Amino acid sequence: MKIAVTGSIATDHLMTFRGRFADSLVVEQLDKISLSFLADGLQIHRGGVAANIAFGMARLGRTPVLVGAVGEDFTDYRSWLERHGVDCESVLVSQTQHTARFVCTTDDDMAQIATFYPGAMSEAREIELAPVATRVGGLDLVMVGPNDPEAMRRHTEECRTRGIPFVADPSQQLAFADGPFIRNLVEGADYLFTNEYEAELTEQKTGWTADDILDRVGTRIVTRGKDGASILRKGEPTIEVPIADQVTAVDPTGVGDGFRAGFFTGLTWGLDLQRCAQVGSTLAAYVVSTVGTQEYHLTHADFLARLREAYGDEAADEVAPHLSPA
Repeated sequence: MKIAVTGSIATDHLMTFRGRFADSLVVEQLDKISLSFLADGLQIHRGGVAANIAFGMARLGRTPVLVGAVGEDFTDYRSWLERHGVDCESVLVSQTQHTARFVCTTDDDMAQIATFYPGAMSEAREIELAPVATRVGGLDLVMVGPNDPEAMRRHTEECRTRGIPFVADPSQQLAFADGPFIRNLVEGADYLFTNEYEAELTEQKTGWTADDILDRVGTRIVTRGKDGASILRKGEPTIEVPIADQVTAVDPTGVGDGFRAGFFTGLTWGLDLQRCAQVGSTLAAYVVSTVGTQEYHLTHADFLARLREAYGDEAADEVAPHLSPA
């Protein structure tokens, strides 16, 4: 099963604030907000939703196709991804703009305030998926992740036109998007991914109820932080998957990307939806335990052990044939 992961490729600038953002918010004055937080340290890491997901899939032995736009400063990042098994041949390199930047500050409650500079990502709208599919011998699934809005629209419409199954994952772009734009991204998706807040925002902005959305997508996955994930399908009981284990949360940046990487990997292995979510939750536990979205280290043996501890022997025994012992 060949999966193309489209979306942002960025450099993450991560800071921490020793306190609570909530303590500095005056609800009655939010229309006049003017705040400054003194951050502890600065760490610069590789990031971007599409790159994070592709990296996670590669760590589990797959070779995802990364699709996005970057600047000429992407050379070292490309080398890192390719060395870890990501196909970067379909990444467009801008001649005029830098790779996107994500600047994020996290407080003691794991709440975050972030700014995203798109840079070269704005040129992702120039990418056509058909040549990508031809190069790799066809695509079985395309994830349409947060990206340049016009690129998201183009990739979604091309998937519909060419009959390629696709994942709708608008994520951070829901904040700016209006109802018609979101409805266009969601309609006909085989999978719709959001976190709990984004799920409510999707319904609010589209005017669709939860049932309306299930009439339009194959499977809806809602991640709920420490409360795990819910998998919803029309006419089927909801599948609830708890988090993998109680880990020390260091930084939540990229945790959802880790979940998606594991989920998609499970799909390529032919696992059922519950197992896919369990694999996703296990990989997400690695991400939240480190600062940086691609800084975690895992061996397949350790991954299986953590999966077994969290979800039992049956789950681990189903996954084991798909992982090399090295």
